[in-house]
Amino acid sequence: MENINVDTTVQALPRLGEKAPDFTAVTTHGEIKLSDYEGSWLILFSHPADFTPVCTTEFVAFANIHDELAKRNVKLLGLSIDSVFSHIAWVRNIEEKMQVKVPFPVIADLDMAVAKKYGMIMPGESSTETSRCVFVIDPEGIVRAMIYYPLSTGRNMDEMIRLIDALQTTDTHKVVTPANWRPGDKVIVPPPKTHDKANQRLGEATDEGYECVDWYLCKKELK
Repeated sequence: MENINVDTTVQALPRLGEKAPDFTAVTTHGEIKLSDYEGSWLILFSHPADFTPVCTTEFVAFANIHDELAKRNVKLLGLSIDSVFSHIAWVRNIEEKMQVKVPFPVIADLDMAVAKKYGMIMPGESSTETSRCVFVIDPEGIVRAMIYYPLSTGRNMDEMIRLIDALQTTDTHKVVTPANWRPGDKVIVPPPKTHDKANQRLGEATDEGYECVDWYLCKKELK
């Protein structure tokens, strides 16, 4: 019987609340290390391949929100398993054909070193392309959010900004955000953790300006 070599390597995924895997990589802006982004928020995202239609629409869309993200101290960093020459040619093509300048660097991950550290390859879809992954890394290098999309589905840029706004609001005000939250909406006050404080919560709701459904779900406006 013919021997068949099967790659049984298991990709370890980064974990929320833990340090993002470190890396040094070649990009369209030169060599970059993860530590270069200390002090800033980072959206690290992968795309399947250069010169493909869905990815091209995404790069235009990411470029279009670049300035809004910069206002929030957020930087963008792309990645795919393509050469730096392919990246450069594609970025130039986008600028020429669509009049959109791509201002962020793109990692050339030919050896899949970064992709494997971040679990970006889904063999069920493709063993040679990265899936549409998004990692939000905070200024301390902690992974705060991860989103995975299939090869067939382009990402929503409004959600990228909404997610950043929610995370930064949580950090600044020590609150959490409800479904579909956007800046200006009421936020959720963290629920009490003891029986006595649960009773106290309902008693203080009026004084604190809370809008309570019950002791465990109270909202308030940010001042």
